[in-house]
Amino acid sequence: QVQLAEFGGGLVQAGGSLRLSCRASGRTFSRYCMGWFRQPPGKEREFVAAISWSGSSTYVADSVKGRFTISGDSAKNTVYLQMDSLKPEDTAVYYCAAGLTYSESSYFTSIGEYTYWGQGTQVTVSS
Repeated sequence: QVQLAEFGGGLVQAGGSLRLSCRASGRTFSRYCMGWFRQPPGKEREFVAAISWSGSSTYVADSVKGRFTISGDSAKNTVYLQMDSLKPEDTAVYYCAAGLTYSESSYFTSIGEYTYWGQGTQVTVSS
């Protein structure tokens, strides 16, 4: 089992920044790629960003490219999502997820590929 806990959500004005953290505990972290997803009010959950377990590969969705950055600290078993130039449409509950992969450079973008999920953290961007 892998337990995930997100931190760092909150209320911010448009144009501001937030950094979300996702701390993993339980089974070994080193074979899990990590992803961030979000679920806006009344909408389906969508992919935001992912990072391979080695940290060598990252990918962000087009909707946040150039504004959001994903990174990881294996020593702390923590993955971060730096969110800059926030927009009201970024308002959502943000979830981190872990998916088992046997390649150090692989990551997933589909919800179904992830096995473990955090409880989510609310991000609200005011206009």
